[in-house]
Amino acid sequence: MKTLEFVRDKRGIATVRLERPEKRNALSGEMISELDAVASRLSRDSAVRAVVISGGGSSFCAGADLDWMRRQFDASPEEKKREAMRLALMLKRWNELPKPVIARVHGSAFGGGLGLIAVSDISVAAKDAKFAFSEARLGLIPATISPYVAMRMGESNLRRVFLSARTFGAEEAAELKLVSRVVEKAEIDDAVEDEILPILACAPGAVARSKQLLRSLGSNIDEGVVEDTANRLAECWNSEESIEGISAFFEKRRPSWTTARFDAIE
Repeated sequence: MKTLEFVRDKRGIATVRLERPEKRNALSGEMISELDAVASRLSRDSAVRAVVISGGGSSFCAGADLDWMRRQFDASPEEKKREAMRLALMLKRWNELPKPVIARVHGSAFGGGLGLIAVSDISVAAKDAKFAFSEARLGLIPATISPYVAMRMGESNLRRVFLSARTFGAEEAAELKLVSRVVEKAEIDDAVEDEILPILACAPGAVARSKQLLRSLGSNIDEGVVEDTANRLAECWNSEESIEGISAFFEKRRPSWTTARFDAIE
């Protein structure tokens, strides 16, 4: 794999680490494909008891790769839909993984990175981590991640951070129910291990069935929901706002609609 590192220890704990540190682990088309493939592999591997997803370098995941996004402007409608569906289906596969998934979050976690946190069962964040649903600043919407973050956080909490795209810290992320636990950066690996150990005392089949049971009790994120979110993302790639927002990012200027000072999207 070119964008991921995969290891499994003798206990059956698999670690999937995003490895595009020079891009702060932004989700490129290649990384989306590899995340989908590794989730499929993990689903079938009976030796895997739990999965940790983490980011190499300074950040967990800075969202979707804007070079990948920019290429969609010149794509055909069919190609736009296909690329949006690839992202949507990858998130669905991780959400349905029949193993406990623990997100180890540090540095920046923006946009699509918050989708990866939301499809995890447990999320441990370093106290200095930063979060943002940054899409609206770029003329986009958090389309494909929306079913999962809505289920995790609830609509009222999402309204506080979806509509402003503002950056918020780990303590607020816990208050908003996006992350499960906040610890000092130096303690994050011990905290992840604390979450792993009880899982290893449980019957793997019962854990898988319990996770399936919980999904049946919540909102039904079926193929229709996934396709709708992909369509909404593809439509955004046709909009003048997304073209302006992403162009402004690469040109290191404020987009035309900005009338107030704000922190730069890192």
